[in-house]
Amino acid sequence: MKFLQFSLSGESPRTGWLYQDRIGVVEGSIFGEYRRMEAVFPLDRVRLMAPLHPGKIIAVGRNYVEHARERGAEVPEVPLIFLKPPSSVVGPGDPILLPPQSQRVDHEAELAVVIGKRGRWIAPEQAMDFVFGYTCANDVTARDLQQKDGQWTRAKGFDTFCPLGPWIETELDPFDVLIQCKVNGEVRQVGSTKEMVFSIPQLIAYISSVMTLEPGDIILTGTPAGISPLKAGDLVEIDIEGIGTLSNPVKEP
Repeated sequence: MKFLQFSLSGESPRTGWLYQDRIGVVEGSIFGEYRRMEAVFPLDRVRLMAPLHPGKIIAVGRNYVEHARERGAEVPEVPLIFLKPPSSVVGPGDPILLPPQSQRVDHEAELAVVIGKRGRWIAPEQAMDFVFGYTCANDVTARDLQQKDGQWTRAKGFDTFCPLGPWIETELDPFDVLIQCKVNGEVRQVGSTKEMVFSIPQLIAYISSVMTLEPGDIILTGTPAGISPLKAGDLVEIDIEGIGTLSNPVKEP
């Protein structure tokens, strides 16, 4: 099942579900009780928004060996986690804005895990029971500020630095799916989730040993090798097998 947020003719955003090329309204909460209405709105006639507004975004650094190597960094012995603010979220088609404080802003294509129910101290063998679904994410990073600051809050936290979408896919086997990033049609990143250093169950178990996970929280699971800088006028496309494509233009503020 694909769940999304959409706007029709400038109206307030609504929750929907996708059937083939048509959208139906969802009444209620996708994390609780809901009802799906008939799919009547053509997909090409609506504006897609970020599929949810997460309570928190927990990201994982250096979770692919080749990405760690291209950064000249060690692969961590335990998951390296950090937070991105919810204010960094934008949806499909929304611009990534290049902040004047940075001279190098990179793309990072990632599989995002959407948490479906509350949990703390979750065992790895139970972790997948807490997953609602998956979406595409771009962990946009001001690389020069990341190197300068030593910690990553500023580099990862600018407004528009967490594009999500185009929808949440609930029926996906996430353990060997292809992740690609294209910039202006040129492939920059290619990798498979099977190359993760720490698997999704391991990440959920580790993160939930630190903080309570809530419905609607998002875990960004790391990026494959191939990061590269963005410039104004670029079009970034994150494609994940079994989910779809998230596209965002890059602009000056």
